[in-house]
Amino acid sequence: MHPPKSKPNQLRKRVANALRKVEALESAYETITIGQLVSMRAKTHGSTIAIDVFERGERATYMEMDKSSNKYAHALRGFGVRKGDRIGVMLPNCIEYPILWFSLAKLGAIMVPINIRYTPREIEYILSDTQAKFAVVDQDVWPVFSSMEPWPQGLAKERIVLAGQPCGGRISTIAELVKCVDDSMVEEDVGPDDLLNIQYTSGTTGFPKGCMLTHDYWGLFSYQQMCWDDGPYKRYLSAQPFFYVDPPVHLLRSYRQGGTLYLAPQLSATRFISWVKQHQIEWCQVPELIAREAEAADEDGATCLKQILNWGWSPETVRQFRKRFRVRTEEAYGMTEIGFATRMTNQLDELANSGSVGIRAPFRALRLMNEDGSPTQIGEVGEVWVSGRGILKGYWNKPEANAASFEEGWFKTGDLMRRDELGFYWLVGRTKDMIRRSSENIAAREVEAVIREIPEIADVAAIPVRDLKRGEEVKIVVELRGGIASDNLPMERIVDHARAHLAAFKIPRYIAFTQTLPRAPSSNKVLKRELMAVGDPLAGTYDTKEKRWL
Repeated sequence: MHPPKSKPNQLRKRVANALRKVEALESAYETITIGQLVSMRAKTHGSTIAIDVFERGERATYMEMDKSSNKYAHALRGFGVRKGDRIGVMLPNCIEYPILWFSLAKLGAIMVPINIRYTPREIEYILSDTQAKFAVVDQDVWPVFSSMEPWPQGLAKERIVLAGQPCGGRISTIAELVKCVDDSMVEEDVGPDDLLNIQYTSGTTGFPKGCMLTHDYWGLFSYQQMCWDDGPYKRYLSAQPFFYVDPPVHLLRSYRQGGTLYLAPQLSATRFISWVKQHQIEWCQVPELIAREAEAADEDGATCLKQILNWGWSPETVRQFRKRFRVRTEEAYGMTEIGFATRMTNQLDELANSGSVGIRAPFRALRLMNEDGSPTQIGEVGEVWVSGRGILKGYWNKPEANAASFEEGWFKTGDLMRRDELGFYWLVGRTKDMIRRSSENIAAREVEAVIREIPEIADVAAIPVRDLKRGEEVKIVVELRGGIASDNLPMERIVDHARAHLAAFKIPRYIAFTQTLPRAPSSNKVLKRELMAVGDPLAGTYDTKEKRWL
């Protein structure tokens, strides 16, 4: 759907004004490191609650966050952490997580967040890939973490810090580490181009890749988040895990405006709106799943919400949500590597349900390119290339991926868009082999690599299946080795193998068998489009959740 064309000249002027505002916002930006932002806000809003992890009864003011992160930094420095060191962090949503992140920012160290649902294989890969020298691990995930085999080289067990109760042996705890440590200002030469995170994302090459994200990335991303708001909000909600980029940037957005971030334990479709009401939330990022749940539950819409950020909703879902909650919605396009690339500014609020992801965001330039490397024409579909200040420095320890992903300073997103003559963008699809289950990105090739380890299986293809509740579910189509019948490979073996080597959200929901996977004659590549172009994708599949054939 295109923007209304009843008054094209008037709309053209308004878009031009919005783009001029983008340029003004770029000019007004003041470079800052994350440690500087934390210390500055402690001086201006010291007694204001900065974060409230409400399900755990944990909260801290801006002054307390500054002082606590100073203590953590001094304690970690005494523990041996130095600027540039990589520290694996495997924690749930808790107050220690942002304090630890801020302390590493002040030290110039690099946080490597680890999904708490990862298996020992996945944890070992990330720690070995980054050559992490230290790790901070929650007591509840310690049994999984400590089961890594082989153990990552360079990570001595005496360099692990436990969040929670002591487990015996040589493992220190956070409480022991910070005991008797002062909270004075941390002296370290940290600049905007220094790395702060190596953030792993599901790639298309079998294993996740680590995005190298600087202080400038986080400063710009949080600025992009709040610079088009009508005014500063005071109460924010974040419900995603802190090991993703969303909650940290939500926290920094709140920091920029002196608000309070309410951090939920984890995303819950049934509890999300009640949290919004209970804590009088004014701004939050809302997954489409939550919007559909609110519509199905016939929520009364009586909240304090003033604006939400939505990603990839259908125009009809946008219309229903805006009508029910009487709130602004703001569509956008972005990814871990680049922050925001586009935003639908409030200046063009009547276009919020047009299906467009907006105009270019501050500090971002976009190109749409054909497969042969030539630019597309207006209205044609092309791959999105993005450039600008503060995007990822590259993928950690992946020179081949960097060579394939960058072209003369332009980052190739792998996503497909079209652009109209006014400068609006529409997301069309993805070139990457990804499955999006709830809020999780799953690399099909990682799932395939694990399932292919089963001796009876010759090859496998992982594809997405539409699901009303989770957006997409994982389906695998299995080709068995010659002479082996499907009856000779129990479903439990496939599921148990997947469960042992993949995080729970990556485990295939549906399994189907085929004599031969369809392949391209020239490259022998599996033609997944043929596997997906069926009338009923669930017909003849085994449902691993229901434990029955469909």
